[in-house]
Amino acid sequence: MLLQLLMVMGADAAEPAQASLLEQRAMEWPEWSLPAPLPRPRARQDLIYPDWFEGDWQVQSDTLDRDGSRLENESTLLHKARFQRNQAGQLVGDRAFNATAIGKALLGDKLLSVEQDPERVNRQLARLSGDVLLETSVIGRRQAVVSTDRGREEFLSDELVLQILHGPGAPRLSRIETLTRYEQCGAEICADQLQVSYKAPGLQTDQTLAGRSSRFRLVLTRLPQDPAV
Repeated sequence: MLLQLLMVMGADAAEPAQASLLEQRAMEWPEWSLPAPLPRPRARQDLIYPDWFEGDWQVQSDTLDRDGSRLENESTLLHKARFQRNQAGQLVGDRAFNATAIGKALLGDKLLSVEQDPERVNRQLARLSGDVLLETSVIGRRQAVVSTDRGREEFLSDELVLQILHGPGAPRLSRIETLTRYEQCGAEICADQLQVSYKAPGLQTDQTLAGRSSRFRLVLTRLPQDPAV
């Protein structure tokens, strides 16, 4: 859950093929299986966003059922998100800020801090109360920008992460795949997010895949720019 907001770099000649793979993956949800068709990113290979993500946003996340209807018994989650330029001028997410924001919204004071690995953009450590450490690494990623018949862009990203929870007892492993389709809707950004939680490597489970799948509706509303920034 810490990586819901938190993918091959930039648009290039392979973009149509990337989009086709992601479109097919979305149609197959929730009947996903591993291995996912997601290349492993390099240590410094970040997810690059389109220019229309730049700035600070208020994010509203609602849980949906499989047909896209909002689940009334689920609370709306609110948190902030930030997208900024890296040293190469590419637009990337502020990973530590974004993970802290959504972590605080989900866990409150149980989340103590989030540390970004300075050598690997795809690895984070979240320190939790009770001497618990959550290690998160991106192990697969694909992205594409496509033009719609309405003359607008859609941004598709698919990311597979490995999470290791260190604490009392043996470490607990999980793998989570999240595919998100973003589009501009007026001054806001709207997104349909599909997710599946896989069993840990080498472990068996009697849960059905549908029982480990989730769907979310995200709406990003731009926040005023701080004049001091």
